[in-house]
Amino acid sequence: MPPPPCSPTPSRLLPSLTLNSRRTVAAASAAAASSPAPAGGHGGRPLRYAVLGAGFAGLSVAWHLLKRSPRDSRVSVDIYDENGVGGGASGVSGGLLHPYSPKVKLLWRGAEFWKESMDLLRSAEQANGTAGSDTTSPDESLIWRRGIVRPPTTEKAADILLENAQSCLKSCSLQVLDSDAAQCLVPGLRVPFDFAVYMPLALNINPKKYLQALFSACQNLADEASSLSSEPKELKLYKQHVDNLHQLSGDYDSVIICLGAKACSLPELANKLPLRTCRGVIAEFQLPSDTVEEYSNQSPSILSDAWMAFQGPRTVSIGSTWQWKSENYSSSVSDEEALTAKDELLPKAYGVYPGISKWDFVHARAGIRAMPPLTTNGSLPLLGCLDEMVGKKSNCKFWLVGGLGARGLLYHGLVGKMTAEAAISCDENVIPSEFTCWKVIKPSQ
Repeated sequence: MPPPPCSPTPSRLLPSLTLNSRRTVAAASAAAASSPAPAGGHGGRPLRYAVLGAGFAGLSVAWHLLKRSPRDSRVSVDIYDENGVGGGASGVSGGLLHPYSPKVKLLWRGAEFWKESMDLLRSAEQANGTAGSDTTSPDESLIWRRGIVRPPTTEKAADILLENAQSCLKSCSLQVLDSDAAQCLVPGLRVPFDFAVYMPLALNINPKKYLQALFSACQNLADEASSLSSEPKELKLYKQHVDNLHQLSGDYDSVIICLGAKACSLPELANKLPLRTCRGVIAEFQLPSDTVEEYSNQSPSILSDAWMAFQGPRTVSIGSTWQWKSENYSSSVSDEEALTAKDELLPKAYGVYPGISKWDFVHARAGIRAMPPLTTNGSLPLLGCLDEMVGKKSNCKFWLVGGLGARGLLYHGLVGKMTAEAAISCDENVIPSEFTCWKVIKPSQ
């Protein structure tokens, strides 16, 4: 049975400030008068959405809420994230983007995931003023268009890669290179089975800069919509913590939870989601200043037992470790944890690119992934309406975008689009059942 339609009951208004304490917001909300007009356009109160989380999923949802809401409707989107834009796990992710598994098999609905992520990247580039070009300074780059190469390291992997490479997307093609061609791309690359699979159109994204640009794109979208219509669209960011969902329920038509692993810390969702936490550490390396030899700007990043994301001729990120059931949400890494990660990742990187031995370890960063259960279609994000799980105490509807795991950059465009459409229409049935079937799975402990 589909969820009931949205109620036109008016909501209270939050103050129009970017940053406020919870006490200030609560006091202002309680004091604000409700409007008797219907939600939407023609002088009524706006449709009001709260998005919890300013990472990949949250900003994608915000973008699509603003873009897909009816043009003649007043729409207000408030984003809540105590760490700001890209301050969580999304902002410290590796940034490698392609629609394939580590065995270069096209992921389920990979073409749609790839297309939607490309659409958001283009919007972010336009907002950043870098559409269609690579900047000369690596520190200023939003996207490095250098591709990814995948050399097999075992005989079994070699057989699987060769088979999977026969099928690919035209928009993200695969090429099988012999050892000479692979080593021409990456001088010094180790190719033990005399071939490597190359993804020339795969990307390396600067996640923090991308999220900041996507937030700017959301702001531009709201401003443009407001200038073209008498019904304005608004976007605000509140750098504050949300203790529970019901503190927001009286103020919004919908609340969309995009908090990654932290979704499980909300009291209404504690021990109810089939998610597992996994802390990942990424190690940063640089070439010493007195080293003349550099990594070519034309050479791709490398995907193997450890991936190597090259952000310029002298900077590389190597990842990632997997610490299951971790409760350490800090992005900072202790000296001991950094050393452990370095000792684990460096031999894997050396196995395919021995030249990494010339690079110096600089620092490490970390984040918690929310890992979803495995299904017949792979490890898919968790989407859907949470009204029954949360318990209805108002006319507000609750939605989840969770469990993007290690593929948040690939998944975020499509899942944000589908969730925004569901929230706007108040109909969970617009989300394919493969993304909502998690509700019958026993929660992770």
